[in-house]
Amino acid sequence: MTVADLLPSRYYAFAGAIAITVLASMAALFDSRWLLLAGAAGILSLLGIRDYVQTRHAILRNYPLLAYFRFFFEAIRPEIRQYLLEGDNEAVPFSRAQRSLVYQRAKNVESRQPFGTGENLYLAGYEWINHSLRPVQIDDFDFRVKIGGRACKEPYSCSVLNISAMSFGALSANAVRALNKGAKLGNFAHDTGEGSISRYHREHGGDLIWEIGSGYFGCRTPDGHFDPQRFALQAREPQVKMIEIKLSQGAKPGHGGVLPGAKVTPEIAEARGIPVGKDCLSPAQHSAFATPLELVEFISLLRGLSGGKPVGFKFSLGHPWEFFGVCKAMLETGIRPDFIVVDGGEGGTGAAPTEFTGHIGTPLQEALLLVHNTLTGLNLRDEIRLGASGKIISAFDIARTMALGADWCNAARGFMFALGCIQSLSCHTGRCPTGVTTQDAWRQRALVPEDKATRVYNFHRNTLHALAELTGAAGLRHPGEIEPRHIVRRVSGNEIRLVANLYKFLKPGELLTNPKAHVVYEYYWPLATSNSFDPQPGSDTHVIAALL
Repeated sequence: MTVADLLPSRYYAFAGAIAITVLASMAALFDSRWLLLAGAAGILSLLGIRDYVQTRHAILRNYPLLAYFRFFFEAIRPEIRQYLLEGDNEAVPFSRAQRSLVYQRAKNVESRQPFGTGENLYLAGYEWINHSLRPVQIDDFDFRVKIGGRACKEPYSCSVLNISAMSFGALSANAVRALNKGAKLGNFAHDTGEGSISRYHREHGGDLIWEIGSGYFGCRTPDGHFDPQRFALQAREPQVKMIEIKLSQGAKPGHGGVLPGAKVTPEIAEARGIPVGKDCLSPAQHSAFATPLELVEFISLLRGLSGGKPVGFKFSLGHPWEFFGVCKAMLETGIRPDFIVVDGGEGGTGAAPTEFTGHIGTPLQEALLLVHNTLTGLNLRDEIRLGASGKIISAFDIARTMALGADWCNAARGFMFALGCIQSLSCHTGRCPTGVTTQDAWRQRALVPEDKATRVYNFHRNTLHALAELTGAAGLRHPGEIEPRHIVRRVSGNEIRLVANLYKFLKPGELLTNPKAHVVYEYYWPLATSNSFDPQPGSDTHVIAALL
């Protein structure tokens, strides 16, 4: 064991203050001139002790005394603060204003913007929602949507804002505890991520969406294949409300992963059903199915094994013909997923290669529009609920996403901010300064679940309250009533358009009677088949690519 193990560098200032206090006090016994130094060091020592034992500020618990330097930089001029704390905007997924909004709502601080909007109203891309001269007062802002089709025996009443998929292992035990307790307090759902259901997900009993990835963690055989018996055992637990098959994720679609053996602790091994200390593979594709038909049959199998709970899939849109093939399989078999979650390519994770994060995966807006339009055009939309995730933070983000077709939204980073994340961009190092994304026991002790669970709950409640105010201002009573005609976008310095006029929205059943209703369907629909995810042979894909 090294000195660094016994005394990490982040405690050097605190330890130094204590050492100076002791030495100066001893020296003062012989020379009173040392009393001043002993007193000053003693005050710093007491301050460091208070930092270390208090429970509200994770950064102070992990960095006694040193954290005040960060607070000093936050307090100086805004442009310097932005330079010091954010640096290159391309490297930081969310702006300071967005983080500030989450922190205010998580801490129950009233959020107001003095001196007008911080947005540039005349910059292309600026969006707003049109208000009504007859606004509506909404008192009950516990907005919910029922998920569960005809084959579902246990439909779930889902909040319109839930915690997106983040696994135990990527997050610390205390972070999982806080998220799940917050979900319990606010009666909303907590997606487990593909790392399965850990003991920490179960402690507080918050509603769970169990995500099943290609590694089948929590329901796998020793060789990594799907195990029906193990799945049924966990899926029938009352705490599990929905089952989500992860086909791909926005941050790194088409990319598998390896969890190094050194990171496979007994707790992670217990949750995932894998050996302790051995490398664990998450393949890029599933082994339980290989065609669209097999996928929908797998959905039906899981629904039966779970006792009739809602089962759906999450994916990041790639080749359109692959999703169209799944839709054709739905039509041929009559099997429907209860829900589909569209994960935008702008999603983030510390485990994604840079090129995948920046250049793989369709952005949420375009992907959601295609999925919503396809299901509408095939008369499937009323049977299948749509979730959406991808940089959703504010009430307006939720409103705009629901206007484009979503029934509910999932957020990851917003809830991480509520936990105390400061975007140090060190998620992959194990040295998270606030204890959110580390398995280091001493670092994660800084995150006190009881305190942060309240902040998770506050962020959810205050965001939905803001959504109610926004919805009521538009003259509506539920965010599900927000339509593309309510959202306006500036497309250039001197032109604005309703979102309803920017995109083509298919009518119910239109695709069944006219597969050429839109250029995407005209060229991609013939490529799709329910028997394979590959395109139909003989198609001129080069021409298609050029046209699109």
